[in-house]
Amino acid sequence: MDRPRLVLASASPRRRRLLARLGRDPVVVPADIDETPAPGEGPHDLVERLARAKALAVGEPGDLVVAADTVVAVGGRILGQPADAAEARAMLASLSGRRHQVVTGVAVRLVAAPGDREADSDPVTGVETTEVDVEVIDPLLLEWYLAGGEGADKAGAYALQGAGAVFADRVHGSVTNVIGLPLPLLRRLCARLGVELLAPAPTVTEAAR
Repeated sequence: MDRPRLVLASASPRRRRLLARLGRDPVVVPADIDETPAPGEGPHDLVERLARAKALAVGEPGDLVVAADTVVAVGGRILGQPADAAEARAMLASLSGRRHQVVTGVAVRLVAAPGDREADSDPVTGVETTEVDVEVIDPLLLEWYLAGGEGADKAGAYALQGAGAVFADRVHGSVTNVIGLPLPLLRRLCARLGVELLAPAPTVTEAAR
């Protein structure tokens, strides 16, 4: 399988670090799109639509573009990134003692090589949902977490891979989805385009044995 240049249509350092786990160092080209939900749009449709739009917004001929969008859904509400500390506090309070869903849409697109526009693919898309049980959050613990600022740019105002893990009592499903990029789903989507996502395994020399 060919392995074209990998472009990540997101400024998220967490998504870049997840790709690094696979031995890939993507070119980061954030997609600038309007992420406002449409009237009556549910979390599944929202993240799939936004991921697709991001995948179409960036990339040069020959690139493999990876795009994603993540939201938290609880009690019929969609929670994106908090605008400020007050909104982060309200989001975390709404998650306290409840189960919520982390929903990520992923889109992958192969951009045609020069002179081969017919090979330009529509994005292939998929959605991953993980359920997270949050313990009842002690008010002092909540204020401690907010003071650190970790959740400022996270959907639902917490980071499972950071100190926010102290809130998560149980995770049902993909952990990498909660972090922001479900890796098994991403690899399946790349395979649908005939592209192997994984970097070649490092060679073990005799000196390293």
